[in-house]
Formats: sequence, structure tokens, C-alpha cells
Amino acid sequence: MDFANKTIVITGAAGGIGSALTKRFLSLGAKVFAADRNQDALDALKDELGAPTAFISSTFDISEEAACQEFAAKVREQWGVVDVLVNAAGYFPLTPFDEVTYEQWREILAINLDGPFLITSNLLPLIKKSSAGRIVTISSASIFVGTAEQCPYVTAKAGLIGFTRSLANVVGEHDITVNAVTPGLTMTAPIKKLFSKEALAKVVQSRAVKRDEQAEDLVGAVCFLASEDAAFITGQIINVDGGSTFH
Repeated sequence: MDFANKTIVITGAAGGIGSALTKRFLSLGAKVFAADRNQDALDALKDELGAPTAFISSTFDISEEAACQEFAAKVREQWGVVDVLVNAAGYFPLTPFDEVTYEQWREILAINLDGPFLITSNLLPLIKKSSAGRIVTISSASIFVGTAEQCPYVTAKAGLIGFTRSLANVVGEHDITVNAVTPGLTMTAPIKKLFSKEALAKVVQSRAVKRDEQAEDLVGAVCFLASEDAAFITGQIINVDGGSTFH
């Protein structure tokens, strides 16, 4: 796949999945505008990449409307057009349902559901200027099983599927495609902290492919959906969980 001079916006770009996507798109010739709320992580990623000119970063909270508007203005000033938007930012605490406060519920939905809406709606005028606009959103395979201690997270990620399908019908007339990828439990730093080794081992045994899922396992599906090869695929889900669920 060739992304030479394509403009790619990635939210959650400094996270485990986001950084893997950033590296791959850059390696394929793209220009990446990396968004994350963790400045230190973005700086570390920039240093790891060798501070390439094709990499631009911005720190803000995607759950804040004004921040998303300001970010869109920066992208407009830098590029004037967005070819690909990857909504990869996420927040996934483990909390028993009877301990979830309304404040926590709102925070989790704000980041995981409101954030993709705010970023997408503010960048859509720039995506419409692309000759082959692509929107790829990272949902979660947890929507298929309903993880017990992640009720707000699963709710938000399921909402992203409805968002993906409806938005596909809204923007199709502009030759923009909208799709979602549903990862299984992926071995990022937060996951390693949240889950015990025993719990992670059980997840591996539930899969047809019996190994840990790495962030790099998601890159191929996302890049495919962002490519010219996927020009007639929209409103769809690609499930990447090693065969824990079949859809």
C-alpha cells in the first residue's frame, strides 16, 4: 500500500495502538498529524521516530469541543485537507457496574464516544476536500461479549458502530468511506497494568490463534481500510481478535 503524501490524522497517537499506526503510515510515505492528551508520550514518540518532518503533533483532550475546534483549525492551516482520519483514542478503566458513578460514566463516554464525534465533525470539511477520504474508527471486540467490568466502555464502543454505519450513509456521496475495526484485548501498557497474568492467559486460550494480540496486529486492517484498495467498502466492521469471536 502506498500513502505517499497522504495526510493522516490519528487520535490517541501516542498510545500502544496509535503509535504502531503512526509508525506504519509514516513508513508508507504518509504525513501524520498525531493527536494525544499526553505530551510526554508524544515527545517520546517523536524522539523515537527521529523527529521526521512528516510528523506533526498536538496535545489536547478530544472530549472538549473547543479543543477539537482549535485542533481542526491547526490542521486546516498546516494541510488544508485530510485524506484519512483514524479515531484511535480510548479510555478503558475496569470498574464493577455497581461502583460506577454518573461522573465516571460521563467521562468514559465523553472520551470514547463524544470524542470521535467531535473530531470527525470538525475535520469533515477537510476530509471532503480529499479525492479519497477515509474515516477508520477503533471500536472494540468487547461489544460482542459484553465485558462485565467495562459497562460504560462497552456501551461507548458499541455506539461507535452505530456512528460508523450512519455516517457512512451521510458522507458516501462525497466518496468518503467510514469503517470500524474491533480489536481484541491488545497488549498495550495500560492493559498489562489492568489485567493479571492469569486473566491475560485465559484470553489467549479463548482464541483460535493462541497468542497475545499486539498493537501491530491491527495495523494491516486499518491501513487496508484507509487505502485505495478499500474504496468500495464502507459501513463495515473488521474484527481483529485472533478468533475469540466470529463476525
